[in-house]
Amino acid sequence: MADTDAPLLIKRYASRRLYNTETSDYVTLDDIAQFIRDGREVQIIDLKSGDDLTRQYLLQIIADHESHGESVLPINVLTDLVRSYTTGVQSVVPQFLQMSFEMLRDGQSKMFENFTNPMAKMPGFEAMQAQQEAFLKAMTGGWAGSPGAGKMPDATESAAEDLDDIKKQLADLQAKLSKLS
Repeated sequence: MADTDAPLLIKRYASRRLYNTETSDYVTLDDIAQFIRDGREVQIIDLKSGDDLTRQYLLQIIADHESHGESVLPINVLTDLVRSYTTGVQSVVPQFLQMSFEMLRDGQSKMFENFTNPMAKMPGFEAMQAQQEAFLKAMTGGWAGSPGAGKMPDATESAAEDLDDIKKQLADLQAKLSKLS
């Protein structure tokens, strides 16, 4: 199995064909774009000279997508990029773009974390969760393999404590719900 942390090495032959060194087959620009969408880092080198052509091919992939109606970059952004290349002063555009994309990735990660359990943001969720755990503990307290099964306390004492705990949590949950109304 390939090491997915290392960049996928693509070699460009003199015939301009691109060769995937992991799978030992030829690939297209669309294939390379898909590798990148799947989260792989890609490095494209010229077989004869050893030059790194990655930037050139990534720009070509972007240009192909833009020319086929998949416009992501607004005209004013493209214009600003051209301007940044024509100034003689060291441009802050590369650092700005890199930081912007990092912020975008971080924001997307946080957004997906929030979507994984939308109930967690609901008021009283912790109390409901604790109530469920107490109920399960009360129901499975004496069964082998269940949490707390090794203890074997007095059944009536344990059940009474669990019931009191559930009642308290239910009262807390009802109070929170009544505040929302």
